[in-house]
Amino acid sequence: MAKTHKLRTSQRKENRKKETEYIKDLEKRIDEYDVKNSKAVLFRDLPISDATLKGLKEAAFVKLTEIQRESIPVSLKGHDLLGAAKTGSGKTLAFLIPVLEKLYREKWTEFDGLGALIISPTRELAMQIYEVLTKIGGHTSFSAGLVIGGKDVKFELERISRINILVGTPGRILQHMDQAVGLNADNLQMLVLDEADRCLDMGFKKTLDAIVSNLPPSRQTLLFSATQSQSLADLARLSLTDYKSVGTADTVNGGDSEVSTPETLQQSYIVVELADKLDTLFSFIKTHLKSKMIVFLSSSKQVHFVYETFRKMQPGISLMHLHGRQKQTARTETLDKFSRAQQVCLIATDVVARGIDFPAVDWVVQVDCPEDVDTYIHRVGRSARYGKQGKSLIMLTPTEEEGFLKRLKARKIEPSMLTIKQSKKKSIKPQLQSLLFKDPELKYLGQKAFISYIRSIYIQKDREVFKFDELPTEDYALSLGLPGAPKIKIKGMKAIERAKTMKNTSRQLLSLSRANDDGEQEEKAKEVRTKYDKMFGRKNQTVLSEHYLNITKSKAQEDEDEDFMMVKRQDHKLNEDALPELSVPTSKRSQKKALSKKASLSSKGNATKMVFDDEGTAHPVYELEGEEEFHKKGTAESQQKEFLEKEAKVMAGVDTDDKKLAKEKRQEKKRKRLEAMRREMEAELAEEYSDEGETIVQLGTGNLSDDMEDDYDSDERPTKKSKSTNYKRGPLEDEHSDVIEVEEPETLEDLESLTARLIQG
Repeated sequence: MAKTHKLRTSQRKENRKKETEYIKDLEKRIDEYDVKNSKAVLFRDLPISDATLKGLKEAAFVKLTEIQRESIPVSLKGHDLLGAAKTGSGKTLAFLIPVLEKLYREKWTEFDGLGALIISPTRELAMQIYEVLTKIGGHTSFSAGLVIGGKDVKFELERISRINILVGTPGRILQHMDQAVGLNADNLQMLVLDEADRCLDMGFKKTLDAIVSNLPPSRQTLLFSATQSQSLADLARLSLTDYKSVGTADTVNGGDSEVSTPETLQQSYIVVELADKLDTLFSFIKTHLKSKMIVFLSSSKQVHFVYETFRKMQPGISLMHLHGRQKQTARTETLDKFSRAQQVCLIATDVVARGIDFPAVDWVVQVDCPEDVDTYIHRVGRSARYGKQGKSLIMLTPTEEEGFLKRLKARKIEPSMLTIKQSKKKSIKPQLQSLLFKDPELKYLGQKAFISYIRSIYIQKDREVFKFDELPTEDYALSLGLPGAPKIKIKGMKAIERAKTMKNTSRQLLSLSRANDDGEQEEKAKEVRTKYDKMFGRKNQTVLSEHYLNITKSKAQEDEDEDFMMVKRQDHKLNEDALPELSVPTSKRSQKKALSKKASLSSKGNATKMVFDDEGTAHPVYELEGEEEFHKKGTAESQQKEFLEKEAKVMAGVDTDDKKLAKEKRQEKKRKRLEAMRREMEAELAEEYSDEGETIVQLGTGNLSDDMEDDYDSDERPTKKSKSTNYKRGPLEDEHSDVIEVEEPETLEDLESLTARLIQG
C-alpha cells in the first residue's frame, strides 16, 4: 500500500510538472504571436490550450470569424478590449475563449473563488452565453453558474460561493453581491460586458456602477457589441484607460465607419400611415405563411394586444409572443419553441433584439420605428446570421420616413423601398371592432396598447424623426378597434427617466428599500387607522374598474362621480344633552343577566326562525295547519289509512331494491371465492409439475361465470350435483381418459384427493 501511495504521489507531481511546462510553452507562444500579420484561419492556429480546442471541435466550431481572428489574440495577451462587429459574427466565442484560457493559465480551482464575471443586459442573452460556455468548456475543470431574474434566489445563494465563472444580468448579480456571504470578487481576473452599449446606458448606470465598485481595478475588461460606445466617460467608469479597439461598427480613431449589417441581409422599407400598420402586418403574415419571422413592436402592451387579437382572427400560421413582463418559465419555453419551429411568427419587443441566435429566421419585420440606428442594426441582425440569407422590412410613417432614412444613410445603410399590392392588402378594422365590442378585456388591452405607443413616441429624444404633435390619434385608435382615442395623462420626463431606472433594478432590492421607507412613514404617522377607515378606503379590484376610469374619463368627471357614488366618512359633534340616559345595572344579578346571553334570552323569549314566501311574507319554519283545512281532506282515520298505504308502497320498493342488492353481493362474494380457489390450485400444480413437463389439471369449464351458473338451480340456491372434470393430456391421449365422474369436492382434502386421482389415472 505504501508503494502504491508513493507511485501515485510521484505520478501527480510529474503530471503537475508537465502541466506547468505546457502552460509556460503556451504563454511563450502567446507572447510571440504576431497579431497584425496573423493569417490564422482555424482555431487550432491560435495559441490556445488543447482542452479548449477539444471543446470547440465537439461543438462544431472550427473556422475563425473576422472578429474572433482580430480580438482573441489581443485578449490572450492580457489587454483590455473594446470590440465591435456585425451581428451574427461570433462575438460570444471572442470573449468566452479568452476567459477559459486566462483561468487555465492561472491554474484556477474551486477554492480560488470567482475568476470571471460575464454581464448581459437581457436574461435570454445570458442563457445563450451560458449554454455556449457549457459546450466549449466541457473538458475544463471550472465551475460555471447562471444567475438571472425569475429564478430561485435561495437555490443560487447556496451554490454561488463555489462558482468560478458567473454569467448573469446586472440586477441579479448586484443582488447576490449584497446578499451572498460566500461571493467574493476580490480575486477577479476578467470582467466581460456583452452588448456593452446597452449595459452602459442610463437604465443600468447605477447598477453597473455598484457592481464595478466591488471589483478589483487590476482585472482585465472586455467590452463587446454590434454598436459600440466610445464615450470616454462610460469607459472611465469601467477603469478602461489603456485599451485596444477591435472592429468596424463605429468610428475608430477618426476613420470612416463601415456597414454594420450583414452583407447577406436584404433590407427594405415601406411607407405606411399609422392607422394602416395593423392591416399591413396582418396582410404580410397571410402572404408569408411558409416563413419564419420576428415582428418587433415598441412595447409589451402592444405585443400582448396584437398577439391576442391576431390569434382570434387565425392568420394561418403559428403565433408566439415574447416580452419582458412575462414570467421567466414562459419566456424560456417560447425561446425554445421558436428556435425549433420552421414556420412561425414571433411577436416581440426589443428584449430579443440583441445577441439572441435564432436559427434560420427568414424575415424581420419592424412595425414600429426603432429609437435609433443602433436598435435597427440589432433588430435586423436576428436574420442573415453567419453568412446565411435573410430579409428585413421596416414600416415607416410619412413623418418618420425622411428623418430615419437620413440617419440610416449616415451609417451606410440604404434599404430599398417596396410598394404594397392593393389586391393583397386586407383591412381588419371591422374584425377588430367586433372583437373589442364582444370582449371587454380585449378592449382594455387595446386601450393600454394605444397609450403605451403614444407615450413611447412622446419620450423619444430624436424629435426630427418622432413628431409627437402630428400623430393621428383618432385614426390610430379606430385602427385598433377602439370607439375613440382614450384620454392620456403623460408624466414629465423626470418621472419617465426614474421609471426607466427602476425598471432595471432588482425587484427584491426595491422591495427592501420600500419596506424601510414604509416603516419610517408609519413611525412618523400620528393618526391610527381603524378597520372602518380601511373598509371605506377599499376600491374595486376588477379588471376594468380604476384602469377604465383613468383611460376614458377626465379628472373632473372622476371627482364628480366620486362625490355622487362614494361614501365619505365624517366626524360629527355629539350633543350631550340630546343623548338618552343609560341605566347601569347595580346589583350582581342584573349585571350577570346583562353579560349572559342565555339569561337575557329568558326574559325576552327564544328566537324563532322564519321563512319568507314569494310575496315576502314571513312564516315560522314549522306552521300548524288550520282545523277547517284539515277536515276538508277527510276524516282522521281515512287520512291515516292513506298515509300508511303510501308509506307501505315506498317500503316495498325499498325492500325489493335491498333484496336485489343483497343477491348481487352474494354472487360477487361467491365469484371471488371461486376465483381465489382456482388461482391457488393452478399455482400449486404449476409449481409441482412444471419441471417434469406434466400437464396442469383444470377444474370446471375455466369460465367463472359458467361455473357460477352451474352451481344454481331454478330457485337460485346452490345444490350438490355431479360434475364432469375435464383435463387435457396432449395430442396422444387415449379414448378412455376423457371424462372422470366424481362427486363435487366440498373441502380442501377432497380437492387434494381428487387431484391425486386425476394425476395417477
